[in-house]
Amino acid sequence: MKLGYARVSTEDQSLDIQCRRLSAAECERLFEEKVSGTARKRPELETLLSDLRKGDVLVVTRLDRLARSTAELLRIAERITEKEAGLQSLDEPWADTTSPAGKMVMTIFGGIAEFERTLILSRTSDGRQAAKARGVTFGRPSKMRPDQQELARQLLLEGKSVSAVARTFNVHPATIYRCIEPKTSL
Repeated sequence: MKLGYARVSTEDQSLDIQCRRLSAAECERLFEEKVSGTARKRPELETLLSDLRKGDVLVVTRLDRLARSTAELLRIAERITEKEAGLQSLDEPWADTTSPAGKMVMTIFGGIAEFERTLILSRTSDGRQAAKARGVTFGRPSKMRPDQQELARQLLLEGKSVSAVARTFNVHPATIYRCIEPKTSL
């Protein structure tokens, strides 16, 4: 079964042209949305992707109606592939996963996107290591300065309760436990 997806970005725009083209392409069901392509929630697209069955084909007039970025397109294409369904764009015949050439092009795009993700992860890791070497600390800043942490440890050694010490510094008791864990276990 061919399932058509039509989307426009604003309420002022019309879906008529896309719907006529999808109907002419013999789509048996149409899913229509008036929502920005950058919107996280596109309920009609989610319904369509959920309804896809093995052998179905999701048809769009242009790929930008389906996704706003290559990464998003590849994520959607992967979901379609997982359902053993196909993807067809009426304006971009190269993006037809029902044909061998279209599958090849999408595979190449997927490989490029994966390579790009690997490069980004590598650069991020290198940057993190360089920052650590320069003394940059990551994560949330400590609630207590080192001198306050030492004073908290001394108060605990003098017999004060964790709760009392936490109230003294206006912090949660878990913060006090984190102060003492590396040094001693009380």
